[in-house]
Amino acid sequence: MSSRTTTDGSTPGDPAPDGVYRDAWGIPHLRARDHLRLAHAQGRVTALDRAWQVEVERHRARGTSAAFLGPEAVSWDRFARQARLDDTARRCHEALDPQTAAWVGAYVDGVNDGLAEGAARDERFARTGHSPTPWEPWVPLAVWIATHVLFAGFATKLWRERVARALGDDAVTLFATDGPGTAGSNGWLVPGERTATGAAIIAGDPHRFIEDPGVYQQIRLSCPEYDVIGLAVPGVPGLAHFGHTGSAAWAITNAMADYQDLYVERVRPAAVTGGADRPTGDRPAEDRHTDGVHAYDGHDDGHDVEALGPDGTWEPVHRHTETITVAGADPVTVEVLETARGPVVVHDTDTTLSLRYPPRVRRDLGFAALPALLRARTVADIDRALDGWAEPVNVVHAADTQGGLLHRVAGAVPRRDPANRLRPVPAWDGRYAWRGWADTPAEPVQGFAVMANARGIASPLGVEFAPPHRANRIRELLSGSADWSPKAMADIHRDTHLASAQPLLALLPGLDGLSPAAARLRERLLAWDRHMDPDSTDATVFSAFRAAIVRRFAADPVFAGLADTPTAPEVFHPWLYLVPRVGYALEGLLTTSLLPGVDRAAHVRAALEETATARTADAPWSQVHRLTPWSAFPDPDAEWPGLGGDHDCVNATSSVPGLTDLAARASAARYVWDLARREDSLWVVPLGADGVTGSPHHRDQLPLWARCELVPVVTDWARLTKESA
Repeated sequence: MSSRTTTDGSTPGDPAPDGVYRDAWGIPHLRARDHLRLAHAQGRVTALDRAWQVEVERHRARGTSAAFLGPEAVSWDRFARQARLDDTARRCHEALDPQTAAWVGAYVDGVNDGLAEGAARDERFARTGHSPTPWEPWVPLAVWIATHVLFAGFATKLWRERVARALGDDAVTLFATDGPGTAGSNGWLVPGERTATGAAIIAGDPHRFIEDPGVYQQIRLSCPEYDVIGLAVPGVPGLAHFGHTGSAAWAITNAMADYQDLYVERVRPAAVTGGADRPTGDRPAEDRHTDGVHAYDGHDDGHDVEALGPDGTWEPVHRHTETITVAGADPVTVEVLETARGPVVVHDTDTTLSLRYPPRVRRDLGFAALPALLRARTVADIDRALDGWAEPVNVVHAADTQGGLLHRVAGAVPRRDPANRLRPVPAWDGRYAWRGWADTPAEPVQGFAVMANARGIASPLGVEFAPPHRANRIRELLSGSADWSPKAMADIHRDTHLASAQPLLALLPGLDGLSPAAARLRERLLAWDRHMDPDSTDATVFSAFRAAIVRRFAADPVFAGLADTPTAPEVFHPWLYLVPRVGYALEGLLTTSLLPGVDRAAHVRAALEETATARTADAPWSQVHRLTPWSAFPDPDAEWPGLGGDHDCVNATSSVPGLTDLAARASAARYVWDLARREDSLWVVPLGADGVTGSPHHRDQLPLWARCELVPVVTDWARLTKESA
């Protein structure tokens, strides 16, 4: 032992010895003597706190979750295998530089050290009969890919294709909106000249489907090289999206960029086969991979396939079959095809579509940026680290204690024909090939910077963006003060103004021939303050009125060609149902000139009469607008809170207009990074720090989160409790 170390591994002058510390909310604060031991500690504490969660994510990435979750998981497992998510992660891992690979490996070793103990804490393992096995080195990359592969919304191209066939090519973007996607966020950067301390503040909240356990993990990572607080993705080392190093901080939102393409493939049996006679051992090394649980069983079926390439020649198609083990049901055989464009994700009698996505093309996720972000001391450091970022494509805010500010896009977006962004394009036409990578925009911060998935800095890289309401409202609120403090940011987080209600309410004064009840309802709605407050009964009535309009629009004969059940694989169905599409695009459908045959006034009048005569009790909005998280193994006894807000509010708690007032999508975390004093920063997550049902810190932050309150970030080691070894 060095003369400079003590028996507990600390060095003289260190504020605390190495180990795991917890604050009053059970949030882990980790100290280690070097960055590799710290990565190991992060992996281990994640396995202890979130063993069930990270095992579910690991098996979802591999397409093996149905083995213990049952038939409901088959549709995702089939997609994961057909899209070759785990194989892509393995290839990206093989391409990592040695230093990053060692860092990721230390995290995986930590997960493996903690999995058994973590699994023993959680009864879901025993109830499903699932026993964790050691992680492979590339699993964190696989978890990352599986978490984000649908972020760019390539499934929206399937919807646009349906729209074009039903309504014509001019209507291809008729339903353009944020839609039922899985991604979204608010973020804002307030420079020092507009804060009480003279230092910048970064705040915001990522919007995702709320899950139990939560998708973000509050954590602190400290070693001699750095001391960083932030929000981690369980199963992935570092702090990719949100972090504060003390002298610099960063945060992201989804850029809404389009960087994944679907190609229509022409396939046929190969003219000359031999696949049935070729031994498995002759398969190229990258295709002989086996994960030990039959993710690839090495079987060719003897009917080789080829696809028409862009130069007019028929190209060989990789083909094999895999078997999905299903708890409580028969195994499912999956055919895996891959053309020169990418893996085939839709293959039926009418259509074969391949997916081309950057990580599989580049063999790079940008993971080398993750340890670099932890070491960042300035905005310039963050900017350089993000030059290597790849997946997903994000808008970034960053600031430092020297006054540096950053507002940029980071990620890999291919250059290709504009048509690629709208719909599936023919694989046999070279016009639609990828041609290098687009530059990522950056803008100076003037006044303050806002990111809320709307058109703006990332506009050159995307097609559909969120409506501008959230971004405009945040700017309006920020303009109301020049001495912002971290605590005051909660007032922005909880804002419930619904600007998207205006186009609908604007149609009410022109209605005639209303019944007395409908006329009274009209006056009530016109007098409403447009706030979806938790205790507002007017908000509940408005939602009922909006839902009635959505259902009537969706039933209009003009949309008959979009009303049938989707034929695409089940995993894409959330993008392909008509009623949610109408619900989220209602604002545009009320004003577009592309639907001349739709009698909007008649639909609005009928919906008003329906709502007025339904005699629905005047309930507070939070009574019907309740949280409904997704869980791989739901807790039947769970009680979830009512919420304020709505999908176009800054407090973005998304219902599905026309279907339900329940909210499955909302802020997956809220954060306020103070660059003056890091200890004045704030954060909160929907549930808590611990992923084990019934533990003291499983849902202790839930009541605060529901009220848009935040808890303090603790930085004083003396205020933390050290766990025993």
